[in-house]
Parts: sequence; structure tokens; C-alpha cells
Amino acid sequence: MAANVIPVLMEFLSDSNEAAAADVLEFVREAIQRFDNLRPLIIEKMLEVFHAIKTVKIYRGALWILGEYCSTKEDIQSVMTEVRRSLGEIPIVENEIKKETGEVKAEEEVSVAPTQKLVTEMGTYVTQSALSSSRPSKKEEDRPPLRGFLMDGDFYVAASLATTLTKVALRYVAIVQDKKKQNSFVAESMLIMATVLHLGKSSLPKKPITDDDVDRISLCLKVLSECSPLMNDIFNKECRKSLSHMLTVKLEEEKLSQKKESEKRNVTVQADDPISFMQLTAKNETTSKEDQFQLSLLAAMGNTQRKEAADPLASKLNKVTQLTGFSDPVYAEAYVHVNQYDIVLDVLVVNQTSDTLQNCTLELATLGDLKLVEKPSPLTLAPHDFANIKANVKVASTENGIIFGNIVYDVSGAASDRNCVVLSDIHIDIMDYIQPASCTDAEFRQMWAEFEWENKVTVNTNITELNEYLLHILSSTNMKCLTPEKALSGFCGFMAANLYARSIFGEDALANVSIEKPIHLGPDAPVSGHIRIRAKSQGMALSLGDKINLSQKKSAA
Repeated sequence: MAANVIPVLMEFLSDSNEAAAADVLEFVREAIQRFDNLRPLIIEKMLEVFHAIKTVKIYRGALWILGEYCSTKEDIQSVMTEVRRSLGEIPIVENEIKKETGEVKAEEEVSVAPTQKLVTEMGTYVTQSALSSSRPSKKEEDRPPLRGFLMDGDFYVAASLATTLTKVALRYVAIVQDKKKQNSFVAESMLIMATVLHLGKSSLPKKPITDDDVDRISLCLKVLSECSPLMNDIFNKECRKSLSHMLTVKLEEEKLSQKKESEKRNVTVQADDPISFMQLTAKNETTSKEDQFQLSLLAAMGNTQRKEAADPLASKLNKVTQLTGFSDPVYAEAYVHVNQYDIVLDVLVVNQTSDTLQNCTLELATLGDLKLVEKPSPLTLAPHDFANIKANVKVASTENGIIFGNIVYDVSGAASDRNCVVLSDIHIDIMDYIQPASCTDAEFRQMWAEFEWENKVTVNTNITELNEYLLHILSSTNMKCLTPEKALSGFCGFMAANLYARSIFGEDALANVSIEKPIHLGPDAPVSGHIRIRAKSQGMALSLGDKINLSQKKSAA
């Protein structure tokens, strides 16, 4: 079906929606590499829509495909025609200066205003008409697409153009025997590169050309001036091999991820397993109903409690925080239960005195993006009595929060002022809200450029292996490594990896791990380097940095 689908899809390359056009371009690139019989059709359609492409990224990709797969004399000449068409008149700098000074005049539109009849003071009629000439403003002047990109300062597309022209010129020299035609085509290619280079170094574009792009265009000019067989091989054979290798690796990775997904989906409950209904369970049965209820409740609450689902009772005990000392008149401890958007504090208050405590009140305050929903009501505690007080705290964003407060009470019959017991702080862990997530490389780069808060954490650890350190960071921060395993495998003195996570509030957290193992310090030297965290909010970036700082060192097990 590819032959029928591709012509329709190619129309989307001129779409203003860059994401849709990028998907089509990726598909076309893979199709032209895999199906040799479709190449003439794809090239023909690509040349048809080439001038209508609106976004620079798609234009760059289309240039690459045309440069890589145009093999006939006619196609190569068509590519050159399209490039000249989208570049406009050359030399570009002279042409643009002429436009600025008005030597190259745009067509002036002469319009006649409608005639008006006016009455003078003397009562006679006069007729007035006027000729007006209008010249289109600079904004309205339509530049050819490629020239528009270059004038905006996007010279990465110029480097891509130089590579494309070099490939097609070397191929043209190999196909056409006429020396005059060969020299003419190569000279035209070199003229285009030179005029783009001249434009980049002039003050006309919004942004000057970068050194990398200058180097690339200069290299292509040198290759065309020498036309050595080695360079011909590199430009026309090795580039295609690299693409083929990349597509093969990509296919293997997709198969590997699908295999992992299918392994995850293995059936854990067999079809003939008995189903236990809570309502029908006999009272004298020894099965722990509390566990079953807790498990079903946790399952209903979503993904945030996956870790707890394995052993809910044990995790409940792990989250108990002691708030006062055993020798205080009032002993208090709290179970911190983190739901998606709120925290429930279940505080156990024990009267350890022989007096009745009246107006025993739990007073709480919060630090960070936490908000106390309601003030707990006062209680009266009998001697050695206990009570549970529940308090709800709303969470608005992902950052470390602190809940602090005290218990105040009156002793019945005593004439003294109110007594107060200060409580220990309760620290709310950011990890309760962060979940591993995945995104594409393009999305990661875009977010990395957009997010304004960055926190740079220096690596300070006792771990000596790079991979072990990365896994330790992943487990302690709930982040997911976006860098493929193949890129991280092998033995090397350094490592760079991108990490990504998303909070339950929809906030994104990005991290870049750049670490190395200083070989000159011996095999037992710890890992060194930096971790850069970027987030939209300051709280998220700082909290993640604190978490990494606290958990960098591996505890001695």
C-alpha cells in the first residue's frame, strides 16, 4: 500500500503543523531507504511539494532526502532548480542591499480615489480627485522560503544545503561526461555556498552565522574544489550506511521495548483461580480481611501507591512519625498518609499524666506549598486516655514541605496558664508525587530550553562504578532514564544520560547526568561530575536537588 499512501502523505510536508510534517518526513525517510522501487515516486513528489514547505526543520530534512537519493541527471538538475528558486536572486547580499536602498523597486500600485463633489463658500460645485500610489511594506514582501530562513539567522539549514549540493555535484560529475557541464554545475554549487557564507558574515541577517556552520560550508567548498575519490565515498556511500545502521538499531530497540512490554503483561492470575468475595467471607476465617480491604483501596487510589500495595501494613508502620518524647506529659505520633492531592495526618495523642486534660488542641502550621484545610477541634482527655485526631493538608505543587506545630491543653483544677508541648517537624517527601515518565528527544530538548529554573548538583558519592551510580540515582529519585541502554553499555571513563519524570500535578522534571571516573586516581576512586536539574518551578528544581544530595552516598549494607 506504500505506493498509494506516500503521495497523499507528502502533501502534509507543506502543513504548518510541524509535528505532523515531522512524522511524515520520518516515515518518508524510512520508506525511501527500505523500498528501492518507490524512490523515483518519492523524489518526484518531494520535488513537487518542496517549494511549499513552511518550517525550517522540515525543509532541512527534505533537502537531506533529495541530496541523498537523487541519482539521475534530470533529478539532480531539478534539485538545483528548486534550490535556486527557493533562494531567490544571487548574490544575496547585493540583492538585499539593493532592495533596502530601493534600487530594485517593487511594483507600485496606482489607484484612483473616488471623485468627491464639494460645495465652496460661494455656493458653486467643485470636483476633486486624487491619484495615490502605494508600495507594499517590507513585511508584506514575500521572500523565497530558503532566503527567509537565512535572513532570520537560521544557518543550520545552510550547512544542510551545502552538504546536499556537495552530494549532488559529486554525483553529477560521475554521471555526466561533458567536462564543461561538470564544471558549470560544480561552479554553480560553489557560488551558492559562497553567497550564503557572505550573507552569514554580513550584518543583514537577524543572527550571524555560527562557527560550526562556517566550518561545514567551508569544508564542502574544499571538497568540491578538489573532488577526491575518498570524499566522494564519504559523502555518497558512508552517509547512507550510517542511516541504514541507525534504522536497524532503532528497529532492534523497538523490538526490545515491545518484548519488555509483553513480559510485563504476563498473566499473574489464572483463569481458574478462585475469586474471594468480601461479603461472603465467613467471620471465623483466618484470612486477613484488613489486608484485602487495604489492597483494594490502594488499587482504587491509582498508581501513586504501587509500592505500598506489596505490603500495606508494613508500609503503614514505616510512615509513623514520632512527634513528642516519651517523657512529655502528652505523647503524640502521626501516621502520614499521602494521597494524590492531599495529605491526611492521623495523630495519636496519649495523656501520660494522672490529670484530666481539657481543651487539648492540636495546632498545626505549614511551610511550603501546603495548606491546612481545617483546624482540628479541641478534645478532653481523661487520665491515661488516648484519642486520634485527623487533619487534612492540601498539596498544590511538587516541592518539599514541612508541617510543624504544638499541642496545647488546660489541666482541670489548675490555676496556671495553658500548657504547651512542641511537636517535631514532619517533612513531606517530594518522592510521593513524582512518577517515572517518558518523552521524545525533541520534547526533552524543547523543555530543556524552555524551563527557566536550573539546579546544578555536584556529585559527592562513595560509589565507584558509573552504571551503579546512575541506577542508584534513578531508584532514589523515581526518574526514568531516556538514554537507551546501548548508549550506556560498555566500559568507558565517562557517561552522559538524560532523566525525566512527571509529578501527579502534571509538572515536568528534567535532569542531565554528566559523570566520569577519574582513572588517574586508581580503580577505587569514586565517581565525580555534575547533575543538572531543570524544572518550570523553583520548588521542584530545589527539592529534587536536595533529594539527590541526601541520597547520593550509598549506605553501607
